[in-house]
Amino acid sequence: MSTQAPALPPAYILYLRAVVFLLFQVLTVLLYTTLGVLVAAVLPFPYRYRLLRTWAEINIWFLGQVCRLDYEVEGLENRPARPSIVMANHQSAWETLAFQRFFPPMAWVLKRELLWIPFFGWGLALIEPIAIDRKAGRRSLERMIEVGRQRLRAGRWVMIFPQGTRLAPGEVGRFKMGGAMLAVATGAPVVPVVHNSGRYWGRRRLVKYPGTVRVIIGSPIETEGRDAQEVLTEVRAWIEENMRRIGA
Repeated sequence: MSTQAPALPPAYILYLRAVVFLLFQVLTVLLYTTLGVLVAAVLPFPYRYRLLRTWAEINIWFLGQVCRLDYEVEGLENRPARPSIVMANHQSAWETLAFQRFFPPMAWVLKRELLWIPFFGWGLALIEPIAIDRKAGRRSLERMIEVGRQRLRAGRWVMIFPQGTRLAPGEVGRFKMGGAMLAVATGAPVVPVVHNSGRYWGRRRLVKYPGTVRVIIGSPIETEGRDAQEVLTEVRAWIEENMRRIGA
């Protein structure tokens, strides 16, 4: 599949496509949240997750059809058989949708305020993320490790954006220790991931540009018996190197 961006259509076409996609997102959020509250809430977690994950999969498909935004993934064979911790760069909302296609059921580490968003937050709560209060400092870190350990023991993966927030292409930011500390505390491997979604779907931008998002899944980084800072340094070096490689 070619990664060369197609010629851009007129601006009004880009905006029209973006509005159509936004309306589709809103309508499907309402539908899936209603299904989640009325049906999925009483289902065992695996069935509940599978039902609600289809919302992300349908939206990624519709994004490709309407906004002509595709993707290609390198390194799917690097995913371990056991529950692991995914640590990736964060540039847009695209990866929060698409990553659900690439990995087994995951617990997402996210700020708790997202759960307060009507409809969207209610559906998010049903897939049992690791919601943290960023203002709580050390207590927030301890909660993340405690709940993250529970999720890994339950056979789920954990998804962490170590930079903590979305950054524009070219920005790196500070890598936070939480993910590496969870990995060392549990002995779970870290699977590093990079992508360049911000080139096509910018932070707080309505327009989605046509093209192909590149995703690279790296070989797992073993953490058992290692120091958290050492693990974080290795993860950061891999992410920065491969972000340069794909122009992220």
